Amino acid sequence: MRSSTSASALLHPPTCSSRLPPLRIFVGLRWPAPRFLVRERAGAVVGVINGTTGCSLRLGVPALTVCRSHQRAAVIRNEHVQNADLPRKYSKREKKPFPIPVLELRRRAKERMKAAQGKPKRPLPPPKNGMLVRRLIPVAYKVYNARILLINNLRKLMKVVPVKGCKYCSEIHVGSVGHPFRTCRGMMSDQRRGEHDWGSTLVEAVFLPVEAYHIEDRLGKHIPHEQRFAVPRIPALVELCIQAGVDLPEYPTKRRRKPIIKIGKNEFVDADEDDLPEPEPDKFKQTLLDELHFDEIIAPSTPEETAALAEETLEAWETVRDGALKLMKGYAVRVCGYCPEVHVGPTGHKARNCGAFKHQQRNGQHGWQAAVLDDLIPPRYVWHMPESGEELQRELKTFYGQAPAVVEICIQGGANVPEKYKGTMRLDIGIPSSLKEAEMVI
Repeated sequence: MRSSTSASALLHPPTCSSRLPPLRIFVGLRWPAPRFLVRERAGAVVGVINGTTGCSLRLGVPALTVCRSHQRAAVIRNEHVQNADLPRKYSKREKKPFPIPVLELRRRAKERMKAAQGKPKRPLPPPKNGMLVRRLIPVAYKVYNARILLINNLRKLMKVVPVKGCKYCSEIHVGSVGHPFRTCRGMMSDQRRGEHDWGSTLVEAVFLPVEAYHIEDRLGKHIPHEQRFAVPRIPALVELCIQAGVDLPEYPTKRRRKPIIKIGKNEFVDADEDDLPEPEPDKFKQTLLDELHFDEIIAPSTPEETAALAEETLEAWETVRDGALKLMKGYAVRVCGYCPEVHVGPTGHKARNCGAFKHQQRNGQHGWQAAVLDDLIPPRYVWHMPESGEELQRELKTFYGQAPAVVEICIQGGANVPEKYKGTMRLDIGIPSSLKEAEMVI
């Protein structure tokens, strides 16, 4: 007759000192890693690892492998996601999603209308009333100068850190030799079986110059289709800085000293400013930097100078992106949902120059929607080179990470890796030394 003694009665209860270290080794986490909570259920203990969004793991282990006095907590925290996915690339036949869903926008509009019932209308805040947002004027000057500094430093770094560009498509690679991945979709790519034809490139391929129309009055009339060639086009980031308060003599813009007077839903008149005294010198005005000419660009001569220049360039990159995000929260920026056209202003222009998918049905008109930071400053992701210096292998593509081109250039120049980019660079993944070793990875 088989004994009815349970398996748990035959095992000795473990001690805390003997069982907790194996559990931590089994989980496979470093101590500053995502949160790990231990809960007990019937016959087993469930461990739940909670990190940031999209990073969670549920483990089930026998109840006897965890000490009862430590079932409540072992908290491990991590502020950054490991091995994060890159931003999704949308098809040319697919419309970009709205940053805020349409249903959420309608719900917020209904709440505002309901809250405003029976109350007097509030005056329009800047910049809707034609005035500048005073607290954003220093930010605009800082972003403008940081952009110039970023371009000048990139031209110096690219003389030391090699950057390759494909002759038939827009692909770039930071390294002495281009990557071997067959991702070319340019002219005659079928004859080359998708392989790139690498050559030299310029700074415009690294820091993409997104252009927009310059408008002298952001509250004025729309740019009609007939004037699409008469209105100058400048970098969209420069146009955003001009509308936020940067004064450039070559690009004049209207500055109001009094709020506008609304006489209709879409009609207004300017207030009389004759009774105002002479304007005083702007206390926010700062000295503007200029782009260096090609003969003025001098490459760093020592590794120490290169590392310092890379750190300065990376700081300028973060200043541009953080400052542009602050400006976009105050000044509206629009982007076409079908093509990369950007317009800085409350509403988009009327030029019918959209050539994206099914533009014939829209008569070339753009589908304007709110822009995000990557529409104004595209990050331009490239493959991250391993720290060992080995060339990339086509068979090990899934083990490599990516980073923005500016960040990759600075890292190869000697700058420290910022925490926010470690997730997409996959620094904690071991790269197999051969294809046979890669096939053994589960």
